Amino acid sequence: MEWREYAEQMALLARDLLAQDSVQSTLDEIAASAVRLVDGCDAAGILAVRKGRAVTLAACGDRVQESDRLQGELREGPCFDLARRKDGERIYRIADLTEPQPAWERFAAQARKLGIGSMTGVLLYTDNEDFGALNLYARRPGAFGKDIENAGWLLASHAAVALASARTIDQLEHAMETRHAIGEAMGILMERHQLSEGEAFNVLRRISQHHNVKLRDVAQRLRAEHTDPV
Repeated sequence: MEWREYAEQMALLARDLLAQDSVQSTLDEIAASAVRLVDGCDAAGILAVRKGRAVTLAACGDRVQESDRLQGELREGPCFDLARRKDGERIYRIADLTEPQPAWERFAAQARKLGIGSMTGVLLYTDNEDFGALNLYARRPGAFGKDIENAGWLLASHAAVALASARTIDQLEHAMETRHAIGEAMGILMERHQLSEGEAFNVLRRISQHHNVKLRDVAQRLRAEHTDPV
């Protein structure tokens, strides 16, 4: 993609991000835009590590959540390296994951099994042992050259602003869990009563209002009833 065209795409992205109605939807759009706008990028995600626990805040494409989980469990990988560095470096680029990676052998071995050929990413913030990063993945080695850094920085700047507007990572994770619970409950109602998506959501909302119970709690109770053995 020519840089003039890319600049136009980034301007459109900035407009689209401003139109998002929540921090979560903004982060989701950033991950999706990385796959759409960056040549060679097959998947992208935003990882946060808080108190030693890895949380995938946004993901577009497969292998993102598994890669985040691996870095969190092993406590090694490119994101951890960036967060620990003292020289101010905030971007990494792994040209070929099929080659030996002495700095984090365990993560590299598992990443290869996931089909990751190359990676690049930008550190979004650090706070003691906590950090956040935007990561881009490609199936083929050599997908990300040095010229990709500008693209990564532009996308990361939007992600950093979005995260800055959220008071805590816990708040984001809570919102993600709520959305997931409601989605599962809607699916149960749609299957059980042949409802549309809108009708299922309205049923949950009416129950919430009638009983003065949070929508998330209604959804969790419905999920629990559905999974309890008869």
